Amino acid sequence: MDLIYRSDSSSSFSLLLKNRMIGTITSSDVKGGKHSMSVNVIQQPREPRMSKEEQDSSGGLALDESKPELKQPALFKVVLINDDYTPMEFVVEVLEVFFRMNREQATHVMLTVHTQGKGVCGIFTRDIAETKAAQVNQHAKESQHPLLCEIEALEG
Repeated sequence: MDLIYRSDSSSSFSLLLKNRMIGTITSSDVKGGKHSMSVNVIQQPREPRMSKEEQDSSGGLALDESKPELKQPALFKVVLINDDYTPMEFVVEVLEVFFRMNREQATHVMLTVHTQGKGVCGIFTRDIAETKAAQVNQHAKESQHPLLCEIEALEG
C-alpha cells in the first residue's frame, strides 16, 4: 500500500491511501521552540460487503481458484523372462492369477515369452508394477521354478 503525505500548508499535511484521504497531521509551535503535532484520522466508510446470495450468484469472490497442473505418472511394463526349466502350464497359471488374464490371453503371452525370450504381462504405474513383479518372483520361488519377472520403463 502506498501512503502519501501531501502538504496543505507549512504546518498541515494530508494522509492519502490509494488516492483517498484517511487523515491529517497538524504541526504547531509551542512556547520555547518546541513543536506539537496532532494526527486526525478520518474513518472512511468501507465498501458494502456482498450478501451470501450475491456471492453465490456471482460465482464467489473475484479470486478464481486455480487447479494444480497434474502430470500423468510414468508407466512400466511387467515382463516375464523365458527360461528352459519353468513349465508352460505354470506360466499360464501365473498370468491368470496375478494378471487376471483369461486362458486364451495367458496362453498367447506364454507363447510370446517362449518364442521371443520375453513377453509383456501388463503396463502399470511403478508401484503396482514392482509389486506384481515381486509377487510373481516370490510365487515362482515358493513353487521352486526359476521364472523371472522384471519391470521396464515404457518408452514414449
